[in-house]
Amino acid sequence: MLAAQDLGLRTVVIDAGHGGKDSGAVSKDKKSYEKNFTLSIATQLAEKIREAYPDVKVVLTRSTDKFVELRDRAAIANKAGANLFISIHINSSAGTSANGYSVHILGQSSDKNRDLFAYNRDVVQRENAVIMLEDDYSTKYADFNSMDDESNIFVQLMQNAFLEQSLSFADIVSRHLKGGPIKADRGIWQNPFYVLWKTSMPSVLVELGFISNSTDLNALREAKNRSDLAERLFQAFAEYKTQYDKSVNVKSDAESEKQSPATETAAPKQEAPLYGTQIFASSRLLEESDAMFMGYKPEIVRAGSLYKYIIGVSESEQDAREKNKDIKAKYPSSFMVRIESGTTVRIK
Repeated sequence: MLAAQDLGLRTVVIDAGHGGKDSGAVSKDKKSYEKNFTLSIATQLAEKIREAYPDVKVVLTRSTDKFVELRDRAAIANKAGANLFISIHINSSAGTSANGYSVHILGQSSDKNRDLFAYNRDVVQRENAVIMLEDDYSTKYADFNSMDDESNIFVQLMQNAFLEQSLSFADIVSRHLKGGPIKADRGIWQNPFYVLWKTSMPSVLVELGFISNSTDLNALREAKNRSDLAERLFQAFAEYKTQYDKSVNVKSDAESEKQSPATETAAPKQEAPLYGTQIFASSRLLEESDAMFMGYKPEIVRAGSLYKYIIGVSESEQDAREKNKDIKAKYPSSFMVRIESGTTVRIK
C-alpha cells in the first residue's frame, strides 16, 4: 500500500523558455530578451513553491543563461517523474499592437477556417524554431511535424491521459493572471508545441505578454511586475495542487478504508472488491463513448465534486494487473486501485 506522502502533487518542473544562444523574442530596441524575462519569472516561481511547500520537489530546466534543447527540457520533466510541467515564455509579433497573456495546452491549433488559426500557426512555428539551432536536429526530431495531420493525431493520443488536468490548470492560470501587470487576456489555446508534446504529465505553456508591444514590454521590464507574475503563477499552482491532491485521494490508508460511502459515492455497493486502473479524475462527468477513454469502458467513481475514471476493471486483481500493462503504455500517469463499498484505494 502506498503511504499518503507518496501520493499527490510531489514534483513540479518549471521551464524557463529559451536561454544561451537562443535569446527567444527580442524587443524592437534590442535591449530586452525573452530568455532573461522567462528566467527571472521561473526562478522566482520556484522559490515561492519551495518556501510554501517544502515537501514538493521543484526542478528548473535551467537556472542560468544556458541553452537547453527542447527534447532535453521534456526529458528533464519525465526523468523527474513530475506531476506538472510549466513552460514560461514571452510572446512576439511582427507588428506592435498585439498584447496580452495566453495559456497553451497540447493539441491541434484552432480551426483552420478561423482567422486566429494563422496567428496560432505563427506562434507554434516560432516556439518550435529553436529546434533548428540544435545539432543534428533532422535526426533528433524526425518523428515530429507540428503541422502534419498524422503528427497531430499522435499528439492527441499521447496526451489524452493529461488533457483534462492540463486544461484545468490552464484555466486556473488564466484566472489568476487576470488583473495583473499584463492586462489583455488572449485565452486558452491548444497547440502542437514540441516541449509539451514529449512531456508525460499535465503540462502548460504560458505566454506572459508581448515583447513587441510597448505597454507589455514596459511592464515586463519592471522587477516588481515580474515578481507579481511569479506570485500569480504560484497562486495558480497552489489552487491546482489542492485540486490534484483531492483527485488522488491523499489520505492515510486507515482514513481511506474508513471513508463513508456517503462522502465518496460510486456504483451500487458490491460484495466483492473490484480492481482496475485509474486513468484520471475530472470535475466533468464524461460519456462512456468519449474519445478520452480510447475505446475502454470506464467504471466511474464519484468523490465529492470529482469523478474518478477507472478502466480495465476486473474482479481478479491479477487480471486487472495484466490489463494494466497495456493501459500504462497509453496512460503513463495512471495507477492501480481497488474499488470497494463505493470508495477507491490506491494499491501498488
